[in-house]
Amino acid sequence: MSDAVTSEPTPVTETVDAFHRGGFHILQPKGRGHRSGMDAMLLAALVDDDRAIKVADLGAGAGAAGLAVASRLPKAEVVLFERSAEMADYARRSLDLKENAHILGRVTVIEADVTLKAKARNDAGLIDESFNHVILNPPFNDPGDRKTPDALKAEAHAMTEDLFESWLRTAGAIMIPGGQLSLIARPESIAEIIDACGRRFGGIEITAIHPREGENAVRILVTAIKGSRARLSLRAPLIMHDDNRSHKFSPFVDDLNNGRAAYSRR
Repeated sequence: MSDAVTSEPTPVTETVDAFHRGGFHILQPKGRGHRSGMDAMLLAALVDDDRAIKVADLGAGAGAAGLAVASRLPKAEVVLFERSAEMADYARRSLDLKENAHILGRVTVIEADVTLKAKARNDAGLIDESFNHVILNPPFNDPGDRKTPDALKAEAHAMTEDLFESWLRTAGAIMIPGGQLSLIARPESIAEIIDACGRRFGGIEITAIHPREGENAVRILVTAIKGSRARLSLRAPLIMHDDNRSHKFSPFVDDLNNGRAAYSRR
């Protein structure tokens, strides 16, 4: 009879995930918190600019969207702003991965609350009129939705009162005149987003994202230009899957997801 003690395997608490077909990787918590996926890649695809630009990713989490921009656009400098100390640490450790060496010098992580105002906002690193593009994937669950026991996930997903007003106020402040706002949200937030754009942003373009033909939209992509007075426009819907019997992405959506294409403004 063996006296050997069988030890339990150490549980996996985080994963290293490849995006853009291995173009970059991020470290993410497993089984808790927010895990980035298609939403982040669609958001990143809204930035289409070959100049030497500065991009702010508000509420960046582990940094998937911001890193996707830096991976696809070699002249882009990206700052990831994240309030959660734990998620900001994931973003920093993601940058240290050997697979991300090619973008390391162009991405910075700043732990900051994006709802700060005036001097406090600038002191936190959210500097007025310093970014060409601001991207955001804000929390999207209504506070009345079923609560999650996962505090890290709750912080990433639960909306707060006047969320779009406070986040777009910051976006407008830190963006240069003529800069582009890009965000992804749920369709039911359209009215709040338009209201929060107010006089800060114009030329709003909205694209509804549908899983398949004949199915209701599950997300919206929104872009707008600081200081523009152009009218709002609704773009043709983006259909994720061409085949009703398959989960395979349509060719264009697959290109967006893998960093081979951008979803440019019209």
